[in-house]
Amino acid sequence: MTRVLVIEDELSIRMPLVDVLRARGYEVLEAGDGERGLALALREDPDAILLDLMLPGRDGFSVLRALREDRLTATVLILSARGSEMDRIQGFEYGADDYVVKPFSIAEVLARLKAALARKGGATPGIGEVEDVRTASFGKVHVDFEAYSLVNDGVRHGLSRREMDLLRYFLRHDGETLERIRLIDDVWGVPDDDEKAPTLRTVDNHVLRLRKKIELAPEDPRHLLTIHRVGYRFLRRGQTEAP
Repeated sequence: MTRVLVIEDELSIRMPLVDVLRARGYEVLEAGDGERGLALALREDPDAILLDLMLPGRDGFSVLRALREDRLTATVLILSARGSEMDRIQGFEYGADDYVVKPFSIAEVLARLKAALARKGGATPGIGEVEDVRTASFGKVHVDFEAYSLVNDGVRHGLSRREMDLLRYFLRHDGETLERIRLIDDVWGVPDDDEKAPTLRTVDNHVLRLRKKIELAPEDPRHLLTIHRVGYRFLRRGQTEAP
């Protein structure tokens, strides 16, 4: 089982990360300050570390330098509100594998973690994924993620950023039954301080709008199905198409 250490002092960020990582099958360790995080990393030798920079006791850059000086080979993703070019450069110079600027979505962190671990294992992230990062097609729908738009049977529709993220997530989890709370965790992530937290109704409303754009008959959907009392299931091939 892949072991991930989360070093983050803000409980509102650390706890959702820990919960989602555990739900995805990772073994998770956690620390709320730099000294404890460094001690855990050196003792437990995790596969990956999610590292905040502005930590009490010992800052993240100091932790990262100590890890690399001790020749710890864990994959390290910096998660920080410090997003300047110099901070990013310093992070990579000290040995970070990736750098994610707050506020971020948990879905983005999971994707970056998966890609970084794949690179460490010698794989090429993206090969064999259900769609490339720019476009996707299913049924009569062609999606251009860079243009925030899709064409369904010749009719063009614009996509909001959240609709685009939601559709990309459905494509990556083709055929899975997805609970609405999982969609909130992975697509919406941790809200900003001034952002209203999403609810189950938020998910339903976004799915309804997305369904109107990707289905020829939204009242009788073939691709984006409702699973009563649970959530949703996306079928790229459509529920009536032969496998």
